[in-house]
Amino acid sequence: MPRTSKAEAPLSVDEPEIEGRYVDLGEYTVGYETYKADVDPAPLFRGLPDDRCQCPHWGTVVRGKIVFRYPDHDEVFQTGDAYYGAPGHLPLIFAGTEVVEFSPTTALGATMDVVGRNLAAAKAR
Repeated sequence: MPRTSKAEAPLSVDEPEIEGRYVDLGEYTVGYETYKADVDPAPLFRGLPDDRCQCPHWGTVVRGKIVFRYPDHDEVFQTGDAYYGAPGHLPLIFAGTEVVEFSPTTALGATMDVVGRNLAAAKAR
């Protein structure tokens, strides 16, 4: 059976706001994310349908708090919560939050392509 751990996952993202370690297992990507600062990444999703993340995520909040904002409501998840983030959300994450998240690799890749372009454009300004 495929498996991984945070200690084995390569460091893929190391920015002032986030440390991310990711491993593909089958058709899913496991993400170990630690947030170093409050983050509202809404502008990074511009260009996706409705300018919102269309990738579903299942995860656990190891510590801290994450909010998924939908057009008509917010869902708040805190330390110890397991969660499902449906397509059409915008995340809001707080400093000190750590999550383990599972996302379909293909959908995550399509989302991250847009996020990456938006991040590069923001850094170029």
